[in-house]
Amino acid sequence: MAMDWLGSIVSINCGDSLGVYQGRVSAVDQVSQTISLTRPFHNGVKCLVPEVTFRAGDITELKILEIPGPGDNQQFGDLHQTELGSSGVGYQVGVSQNGTGKVVKKPTSSSSAPQNIPKRTDVKSQDVAVSPQQQQCSKSYVDRHMESLSQSKSFRRRHNSWSSSSRHPNQATPKKSGLKNGQMKNKDDECFGDDIEEIPDTDFDFEGNLALFDKAAVFEEIDTYERRSGTRSRGVPNERPARYRHDENILESEPIVYRRITVPHSVSKEFCTDSGLVVPSVSYELHKKLLSVAEKHGLTLERRLEMTGVCASQMALTLLGGPNRLNPKNVHQRPTVALLCGPHVKGAQGISCGRHLANHDVQVILFLPNFVKMLESITNELSLFSKTQGQQVSSLRDLPTSPVDLVINCLDCPENAFLRDQPWYKAAVAWANQNRAPVLSIDPPVHEVEQGIDAKWSLALGLPLPLGEHAGRVYLCDIGIPQQVFQEVGINYHSPFGCKFVIPLHSA
Repeated sequence: MAMDWLGSIVSINCGDSLGVYQGRVSAVDQVSQTISLTRPFHNGVKCLVPEVTFRAGDITELKILEIPGPGDNQQFGDLHQTELGSSGVGYQVGVSQNGTGKVVKKPTSSSSAPQNIPKRTDVKSQDVAVSPQQQQCSKSYVDRHMESLSQSKSFRRRHNSWSSSSRHPNQATPKKSGLKNGQMKNKDDECFGDDIEEIPDTDFDFEGNLALFDKAAVFEEIDTYERRSGTRSRGVPNERPARYRHDENILESEPIVYRRITVPHSVSKEFCTDSGLVVPSVSYELHKKLLSVAEKHGLTLERRLEMTGVCASQMALTLLGGPNRLNPKNVHQRPTVALLCGPHVKGAQGISCGRHLANHDVQVILFLPNFVKMLESITNELSLFSKTQGQQVSSLRDLPTSPVDLVINCLDCPENAFLRDQPWYKAAVAWANQNRAPVLSIDPPVHEVEQGIDAKWSLALGLPLPLGEHAGRVYLCDIGIPQQVFQEVGINYHSPFGCKFVIPLHSA
């Protein structure tokens, strides 16, 4: 009974782990409950081994695709192409527990029809029966054995297909002429005349072959050869070139001098910029002399007040949020700044700052106590400030009770120390401390005692004074003093500002 099925083309489903096999039945052993297929296909791909043997326990489903006719049982060397369309009918074989198959004539749908088996020619190699578990080991052996052959044969196969597709269908194949036709034909046969059946279906493993290349060893060998042959000594650098950031200069220049400013007296405190330049502090007497000499050379008080107001307002606008806060979409969030000014030049600097802030759509509230006689600089600045939308008050009751965005302190002046004992001064200090808003001090003086208002930021003019911890973070602004003015008062000066007019200072 088992010999009747020899030569039949069957499809064996071995489950999800082993997959589906197709091939012609070459042997059936009822004792060991095994069946062998010759020229098998695994999941539609031709196997690299000529024969596969299955145990009955591994078979989940068996389908008969073609039954040989009378006299064809012994001739099953060739596989014929079987085409099963929508009308194809197959035979499904169920496997019983004892391993014997039962034929059930049941038409199968086209959705369960197996893949077509292409027609192939005879294989020259000897058939070897292996089990599905041994197939992986045999496949890896064959892969290693055929690796070198696959590299050359796959290229030839692609070359032939490209040549045939690129030729025009009506174009005749050019004939070879000359006395060397036989010799050229022999060369073509040597190059392209190999049996196509010997070409494996697996692709070349580029990653695996690349992993075999030891780059470190090859580079070391090249370096050793260059050292021995003297190639490095003829201009090839031994070290890799240095890498630079986008903000570094690749051209070597003179050594950087970080101490470019020197003063004629002993320095009690030093500061440094973000780039590392050292900025020494100056005494109040030297700072006052510097401003006096600058005014004598044309840097008048009006110019200095305008420059100070511009730099201070620019710093204040940055502290208020800059472009994120001051834009047309945030009209409902106008920042509020309270200016506390005294009746002196430093108060005039604060008024100038308030005018520029009001011009930039900032709500400014200026506090200045009433005095019988005011300085001319204050009168001029108040006249300009009155033309803005800013508000001027002389009583602390008119200041807002809710916290403001920023408080600018211009109350103190070392030449008018008696103002600290005035009631309006003490009331202004108390209001600033209760408002809990950050404080910016413009040109703060140096006192032996702590100031009443502790600043978060302080803005120094030209060169900083030896400010203490009460001044907060110190900034320096450029008010336009020429370099020769510094030299005239004995200061060796080189501008530390770079491309900015206001820079931060750090304690050295």
